[in-house]
Amino acid sequence: PEGIPLCVTISLSIGSSSMVKQNVLVRKLAAVETLGSASVICSDKTGTLTEGKMTMVHMWSGGVKYDVSGKGFDPTVGEVTRAGGASATSDKAVRSSLLAALLCCNTTLSKVRDEDTGEEKWEPKGNSSEAPIVVAARKVGFSTDEVNREYKRVLEVPFSSSRKMMLTVTEMDSRTKICDNGLQLKEGTRYLTVCKGAPNYILQDCSKWVTETGEVLTLEDSKKEEIMQVIDEYSSKALRVLAIAVHPMSALPFDPADDEVTLDSKFKGCCEDLQLVGLVASIDPDRDGVKESVASAHGASIRVVMITGDYLKTAIAIAKNVGILSPDDSDDNAVDCSSLRPEGDYISEAEIDALTAQTKCFARAKPEDKIEIVKSFQRQGFVSAMTGDGVNDAPALHQADIGVAMGIQGTEVAKGAAEMILTDDNFCSIVSAVEKGRTIYAGIQKFVAFIMSVHIAEVLQIFVCVVADVPVMRTPLQILFLILVTDLPPSIALGMEPGDKSILKMRPRPKKEPIMLGWMWQSSIMNGSILTAVIVGVYLVCLVHYCDGAIFQKDIMALDGFEAKLAKARTVAFISLVYSENIRAYIARSFDQPFFRNFLGNVEMQKAIIAAQVALYLAVFVPFLSDKILGLRGIEIGLWGWAVSLLGPVGTVVLCELYKVVTHFQVQKYQERLRKDAVAEAESHRQAALQQAAAKKHGEKVNGLAPKDVRVEEDRGGAGKKTGVGKALCCPFLSLGVTVP
Repeated sequence: PEGIPLCVTISLSIGSSSMVKQNVLVRKLAAVETLGSASVICSDKTGTLTEGKMTMVHMWSGGVKYDVSGKGFDPTVGEVTRAGGASATSDKAVRSSLLAALLCCNTTLSKVRDEDTGEEKWEPKGNSSEAPIVVAARKVGFSTDEVNREYKRVLEVPFSSSRKMMLTVTEMDSRTKICDNGLQLKEGTRYLTVCKGAPNYILQDCSKWVTETGEVLTLEDSKKEEIMQVIDEYSSKALRVLAIAVHPMSALPFDPADDEVTLDSKFKGCCEDLQLVGLVASIDPDRDGVKESVASAHGASIRVVMITGDYLKTAIAIAKNVGILSPDDSDDNAVDCSSLRPEGDYISEAEIDALTAQTKCFARAKPEDKIEIVKSFQRQGFVSAMTGDGVNDAPALHQADIGVAMGIQGTEVAKGAAEMILTDDNFCSIVSAVEKGRTIYAGIQKFVAFIMSVHIAEVLQIFVCVVADVPVMRTPLQILFLILVTDLPPSIALGMEPGDKSILKMRPRPKKEPIMLGWMWQSSIMNGSILTAVIVGVYLVCLVHYCDGAIFQKDIMALDGFEAKLAKARTVAFISLVYSENIRAYIARSFDQPFFRNFLGNVEMQKAIIAAQVALYLAVFVPFLSDKILGLRGIEIGLWGWAVSLLGPVGTVVLCELYKVVTHFQVQKYQERLRKDAVAEAESHRQAALQQAAAKKHGEKVNGLAPKDVRVEEDRGGAGKKTGVGKALCCPFLSLGVTVP
């Protein structure tokens, strides 16, 4: 069928254009089709599942907990208070912590005028994680502009996914305190190192802590445990916690003029003997509609996996808030990505697959972890959509079946590696795009099935006439007219179907599944046969009526004026076929639902049918076109001919709708098969993981090796610390109950 390439291209193009209205920019047209088979969405947290507008709500400094009131970025609203409500704006611990944090920030806060309303509002420029620090610092009197003028920065080591912290070195000149009513600096201090980042990574390098009065004490294990309990308390409330630590220095541990000193060497030289001054905890509200979108994805049998750089308990709390983790899920459904690389190198593919098969939340993730996670899902047969915004995310976006870059926070490198760009950085847009992708693919399946059925019918009608020695019911020009003028518009309209509301309740199709399934071919053949039967029946009735009872070729050719009589019979069959194909287009809008349900739901279909009908009446009534070119006799057939032509669409509706009883059960059976295949595949991967674990256990026994405990969890005082969790063989298999006696 010559219309298929045109229809596919138009459907994909119009679909990608409509996605722009849903804040999804499609860079590669093929991604629209792939979206229809997406079975797992791997999403970032900040700015995608959440608003990306963090507000500080709690602080801990010098062993005291503080509350920070106010919402948004306006520093004139709210203040820092103690638990009882007393103002803590002038507290030494608060001022020291916030100024130290501000010295390690590159974000600024200023008033900007809204172009739409003309109102001025406070707006941060820079990193979203630093915005709450800048706002809170302003509440106690520290302005970024003033701090930048008064304090000279001599070194900056930017945040990295491996270090999980940022470091700056500031020249303190002759200062004896970090600020007015702030931390007392030891004598001879010329430089101050400030580290800001993940608490467990910061604590690993801390040997001291600063009390409420400014006294510097040794950081004992008991105190470290107490601090980690505070971190866990904040994190379990879905708060993002950052630790702030300082290190006063009398001199730089490297020569600033030596260009051969690497950034890592500078970092290691300055990040020693740190003093913990405080913790800041900020909330990043969930985006509106995210929870509902996650539920819709689950209803569509699409797994949603959150991959974040946050602390594990924070990640778990947020995942529960948005519905990625259900209340019934165990802690085994959320893991620290160090479980993927407990000894530095990644564990085996089978072990990674066992881990990803059940995990819904990955914390403390690095960009390279995303690649391994995507590859694991692909090995398990999932079609993955991966979000990312940084330069380091580009390989993972390229590896994923559907790379999704952020339009606001995303880098140009990430956008270039992605198939899709979210112009609003919103997770809800991904789910909407998946729904649209399924709708477009379903529309393509419908018009292919429709166009195949009508073409099969047109071929069979000619074939039956030839075999039965009946005059062929239409001429080549009539066939061409039907294909290009009356068949093509409804076909294109089917590709623009608005979609069934229940499409997200269906399971995703396998990626390598053909566009026309076996039962769809069966449906096209059966519907084509029905069209053939009713139109041939109409044609034979007309031959008998117009050709004096003759139906065979030799008998008709013996009649006087047989050409005019034959033309009348062909005209009625032609009209009846156009009517039947037009009504068949409405029937083809669903494989298993009645055609009258939401009959006028596709506006484009109404336009296509009107165009086809106009073309029909022009073909049968315009003198030169009808008699000279197409050989039709619309006026001469009389009312009888027009009445008989209605038998075709009536028979088509009755018989094709009856056959939908069969396709209804076939659709249900197909969805059930997809469900069983998914369950079987998941079980296959689970059994493979068990076998891998058993083989590893056997190998260690043979070699006389004690099974290694390689479970890694958040270190209460250091990252990557191995903790005693019994004699489990490996973290990925803890949840599977694989243990070594």
